[in-house]
Amino acid sequence: MDHQVEQSALRHPPVVLDTDSSVGALPGEIRLALNDDWREAIRFGCRQGVLQSCMRNLTSRMPAAAAHGTVFMGSGDFHPRSWPLIERCAAGRAPASLRVVVLDNHPDNMRFPWGVHCGSWVRRVARLPQVSHVHVIGITSGDLGAAHAWEHNLGSVWSGKVTYWSTGVDTRWSRWLGLGARFRSFPDRAALVEAARQELAATPMDTYFSIDKDAFSADEVRTNWDQGVLLRADLKTLAQALHGQIVGSDVTGDVSVWHYRTAWKRWLSAADGQDTARQDKELPQWQARQNAFNWQIVELLDAARAR
Repeated sequence: MDHQVEQSALRHPPVVLDTDSSVGALPGEIRLALNDDWREAIRFGCRQGVLQSCMRNLTSRMPAAAAHGTVFMGSGDFHPRSWPLIERCAAGRAPASLRVVVLDNHPDNMRFPWGVHCGSWVRRVARLPQVSHVHVIGITSGDLGAAHAWEHNLGSVWSGKVTYWSTGVDTRWSRWLGLGARFRSFPDRAALVEAARQELAATPMDTYFSIDKDAFSADEVRTNWDQGVLLRADLKTLAQALHGQIVGSDVTGDVSVWHYRTAWKRWLSAADGQDTARQDKELPQWQARQNAFNWQIVELLDAARAR
């Protein structure tokens, strides 16, 4: 699929929340930029109030949630912004009437007592009364292993509102806590995708679809994070399973360079295996491939969106 998506063919224009200059031009886009102070403040993690202030600045300039398409947010470091976007989409809905599907290589449901960061935002979404369930699909990260069990916000899992879908990770420890049904482990990528497809197609309901491209193989696209095993064809499969159900969507996982001025962010980022300050000579090629993938995502999710 090439860059031939015509603006007139899109029912809902994409929105780019430009916080790191990583998202290339998209068909019919609405682009909203933030200055460097905001970029530093919200990247990776921040206090809850800081994130909410930033998002008020942006959503006040956005069309109504029903009038725009997929929101592109740059690096996966900005994934916490999905929470206020989902909250915006959920406003006015009946309790338990909105499903959230997240493609991610990480559970994003970990503890973070100082606010919200890119690994903890799912807990906030699961607490929204309008959200019936959060499915995090495509996890291959060791974050699901026994060594990290204490880091999870297991309350969201115990309550039955969060399910992890993974492959290649030993999650047997979850059975000891009676959580085996919420840690769905598969022998390989194909089995995971097929089970997810069946689940989503068999239980249709309004769905918010959040994509972090670190869930995809590095052979498909490069990100700032360790990556999973999904293929572009898998996204098409899942989008088709959600045809007519998607009422909101966002994308992170574009690749960018950033040197944190904040010492604790440099430390936490490095502890998570990142080196965002290093500019690889292949970065332009990675970003070009990212942009081509983004055009595909725009078309797929616009076609799958509820009418």
